[in-house]
Amino acid sequence: MKWIEAPVFKTRITSANVKPTEMLLGYLIGPFCALISNAIFGSYLNRYYSDVLVWTDTSRFGNFSALLPILSVICVIIGNLVVGRLMDNTKTTQGKARPYLILSAPLLAVAIITLFVVPKQAAPAMQMVWIAVSYNLYYSVAYPLYYTAHSSLVALSTRNSNDRGLLSTFSNASGVAAVGIGASILVPMLLQNFLFVPNADGSINADASYANWRVVMVVLCVITAIGILIEYYFSRERITEESLKMPVEEKKIPMSKQIKVCMSNKYWWIIILYFLLFQLGGLVKNGSMNYYCTWVFEGIDSGTAMGLLGAIGGIPTAIGMVLAWPIANKLGKQRAVVLGLAVSVIGGLASFIDVHNFVIVCIGIILKGIGSIPAMYVTLALLSDVLDHLEAKNGFRSDGFTMSVYGAIMVGMTGLGNGIINVLLTAAGYDASLPAQNPAVQNMLVICYLGVELVCYAIIVVLMSFLKVEKHIKEDQAVILEHQKAAVLAAGGEWVEPAERLRREQEQAEKEAEAARIEELKAKCAKKGLNFAEEEAKYQAKHAKKK
Repeated sequence: MKWIEAPVFKTRITSANVKPTEMLLGYLIGPFCALISNAIFGSYLNRYYSDVLVWTDTSRFGNFSALLPILSVICVIIGNLVVGRLMDNTKTTQGKARPYLILSAPLLAVAIITLFVVPKQAAPAMQMVWIAVSYNLYYSVAYPLYYTAHSSLVALSTRNSNDRGLLSTFSNASGVAAVGIGASILVPMLLQNFLFVPNADGSINADASYANWRVVMVVLCVITAIGILIEYYFSRERITEESLKMPVEEKKIPMSKQIKVCMSNKYWWIIILYFLLFQLGGLVKNGSMNYYCTWVFEGIDSGTAMGLLGAIGGIPTAIGMVLAWPIANKLGKQRAVVLGLAVSVIGGLASFIDVHNFVIVCIGIILKGIGSIPAMYVTLALLSDVLDHLEAKNGFRSDGFTMSVYGAIMVGMTGLGNGIINVLLTAAGYDASLPAQNPAVQNMLVICYLGVELVCYAIIVVLMSFLKVEKHIKEDQAVILEHQKAAVLAAGGEWVEPAERLRREQEQAEKEAEAARIEELKAKCAKKGLNFAEEEAKYQAKHAKKK
């Protein structure tokens, strides 16, 4: 990857420590823009297929709507494993994950376009081939390239536990905000009738909806690309840089060895199963939300219902971004997650008092959201603790395989969740052309929107009770440093503490930046006929006042 060494691709983050610019741009605003398209697809792509392309019509498509998302999970897993292996074999000054952010931008644009240019008038067989190819181009190739790299950044950013916790909070907040704002507020409140154009009888105008989705597709491509670039330029892999700066030849660890050490560790299994269950429950809920609001609620417009649910559900989510890390610091990350999800399970049961009543369902959603705050924001930091524990125990990092599995779960569960919804929709007799759905469809939607996530949360509460990795943090950090020190000294090099090395690097970067500023000011003064000494004095006075 020689191209990534060009000056144009150099990170804009030079600080040895994590600062607000990195948190806000690299871990919140950039990822939010990059993730918003996928958040919308998670809630609406399946409905686009079922209501606009009518792929749940078994007379034309058979069981294609159920089989494609589920079978594609295999391709998604393979895609993520390939990206993880590529990351393991990548060694650049810009890190091993960040270069793949840049590569993902054009691929995602192409993939998004192909999703929404399905030849609508073609024969069903041709449409099925197109949908299968475009679906897997997005979910098995382009999105894993972005998401595996994106999700690796918290673990590779710093060894400072507090800073990593804050970055985890911001990183998770970007995904939560993308779902909350994009899928739960923006689309239902402003674009619901634009993307799913209603006929006079309440059914969907497929042709008009198809044309409108193509317009939105272009906007999503642009926003996604801008977000990826922001995330790339305002992030930094300090842990990856450790191996580059040490006079030790880095050994490439076979994937088989990573798999062996990961799968033999109980903490690894617990955190991976946590992500699987949390993601599956959330995606089944989000994927069925649009259907639920359209066909189950009584006395309220579906777009209004979705928008209000998104806004109301977003209140604890927004507050949670501020409270998550203080709570985790007070209770411990693992304990905060367990206690919070226990509250979610109990509070979420309130929705079942009357599943057709908007107000009652909202109360249950709010209570469930309040309890899920720690789980939403601090679990990437817990995953980073597990990776450090494995490094201390085995002498090498297992980021490549672990983040491949994590990425496969976060992406692949979309297909599995939609597949489950489609199987149940078809079995219950769902028909988008009808003005109302039968009781079997409504009961199925209640299970998907309100029930599945609560069951997943209950299992997680039991599972996470056994995750005690935090008690090893200080010991693990000390062991890792000893391993690094021994390797450097054995190679005949000079050992410099990581904090001191980063301080020296930052000092050098500041000197270079100051020299560049002076040269720019001299050039400006020469061009405009200004006195350099006077202009420099003005700058220094302004800088002193600001400082």
